[in-house]
Amino acid sequence: MAASPFLTVDEQPISLAQCLKYLQSSGKLQSFLSDILRQYVLEQELQTREDIDISSAVTEQAVINFRLQQKLTEPKAFQEWLTRNGMDYNAFHSQIVNGFKLEKLKSQVSEPKLQEYFIERKLFLDRVVLSRIVVDSKELAEELRSQIDEGAKFESLAQQYSIAEDRVANGMMGPVSRGTMPDALRALVDAAIPGELVGPIEIEKNWGLFRVEQILSASLEDPKLKQALQNELFERWLGEKLQKMTVKLQVSE
Repeated sequence: MAASPFLTVDEQPISLAQCLKYLQSSGKLQSFLSDILRQYVLEQELQTREDIDISSAVTEQAVINFRLQQKLTEPKAFQEWLTRNGMDYNAFHSQIVNGFKLEKLKSQVSEPKLQEYFIERKLFLDRVVLSRIVVDSKELAEELRSQIDEGAKFESLAQQYSIAEDRVANGMMGPVSRGTMPDALRALVDAAIPGELVGPIEIEKNWGLFRVEQILSASLEDPKLKQALQNELFERWLGEKLQKMTVKLQVSE
């Protein structure tokens, strides 16, 4: 008995082997397989971990919230939505449960390493809002520094003399990661307080004056930052799992 085709397009059968060849030709086979392996690892973890349990009350409330947000409170409208998305209620319910389980798994995987990882990344997570005036000679930079110290407006001098593109914004650079600053500049900025002017300092064969506008210190109290770090740790953990796997691809026509 012949196996059923993997796909049928305009009544023409396409085998799984041919589908994989198409993916290979388009350069997407590797990402396709990676998605499969990723889902395999996640399902194995969710099935074998006994400490990941989601209460039915939490799940049902999430379903209610979803239907309210999407304006699907009417049973008919909800059923039509399920049909359009190729699901029945059980599949939808499982999707909600798995979403909660996945977030709980992320938390369990990342929590033990989160504080250490935060400290490791803090240099790049801390940001400083800076304004600058960039000129091509040390002498001019020193002269501008003197003028500012004597009361000249930083913004006006930035518009008049700076060769950086941000001169049109009065020299305002916006938030800059401490980790991306040249070491010499970071040392000066770290010792400064908001409103203080530092420099002149040589930056990429030019000379810059920098005014510290605001210091934005990263904290794990920030929910968005914490979530981002948890996601990074989880992806690292998942990548390590995938690297250890032995995978063989065998396809018969």
